[in-house]
Amino acid sequence: MECDRRVGVAVDFSACSKKALKWAVDNVVRDGDHLILVTVRPEGNYEEGEIQLWEATGSPLIPLSDLSDPIIMKKYGVKPDPETLDIVNTAAMQKKIMVIMKIYWGDAREKICEAIDKIPLSCLVIGNRGLGKLKRAILGSVSNYVVNNGSCPVTVVKQVELEH
Repeated sequence: MECDRRVGVAVDFSACSKKALKWAVDNVVRDGDHLILVTVRPEGNYEEGEIQLWEATGSPLIPLSDLSDPIIMKKYGVKPDPETLDIVNTAAMQKKIMVIMKIYWGDAREKICEAIDKIPLSCLVIGNRGLGKLKRAILGSVSNYVVNNGSCPVTVVKQVELEH
């Protein structure tokens, strides 16, 4: 019986990450699951001592109540947008799931793969920004890296422009 599924969603509060989150809630998450939002911030010179402590291991697991509190989230240098909060608050109520966030600092590709192993995640949903071939060659696609190096099933939700 799978009663402790941990569904991860890579979240950076962009349009494509909100689409991936919504897709995960609609298609993957079931009653009783843990929905774990994994966000990666760039490394930087953080004043707060706590962030320096967490840079190696990532933040503690942040419950939904704290995620919705801008004062607490400011401490982590993260500002969740209202749409993302609405998606997860609605999912938590409707599907009886636990929503948690984990923040990492560093390279998104490596840190998302690290999250898969350390949390550990049952599966991961990640958005795709739809970079052109040249940009993807230069920047390297985060989703492509995670698909190839992650140790759990990874679903990529593509950003498809609808033509009218």
